Amino acid sequence: MTPAYQSRLQRKNMDASSKEEAVYRVVAAIPEGRLASYGQVAELAGLPGRARWVGRVLSQLPEDSQLPWQRVLRASGQLAFPAGSARYQRQLQRLQAEGSADGNGRIRWRQCRWQP
Repeated sequence: MTPAYQSRLQRKNMDASSKEEAVYRVVAAIPEGRLASYGQVAELAGLPGRARWVGRVLSQLPEDSQLPWQRVLRASGQLAFPAGSARYQRQLQRLQAEGSADGNGRIRWRQCRWQP
């Protein structure tokens, strides 16, 4: 591997890492009981139009992550996981515990939308 290619590769990895860090900072700033969309997180992280990428980054968090990923939803206010799946149930339970979903599983999108 040439030194120039190695340098370019390192810059690319650092760029991706800093973008992920920006996403993590935004998600960490979402208060308990508040909700944001993937697109909103992307915008606030300085990555407009990268909502799907934000979803991919959050999907790769370790199981024991303390980042409040459950507070990030689709722009429609829906959970991104298939209804009834284990991940769907886990996210819904966390949102119910925080008060941003009711006991019937309805997301309180309008009432809990985060406006930083």
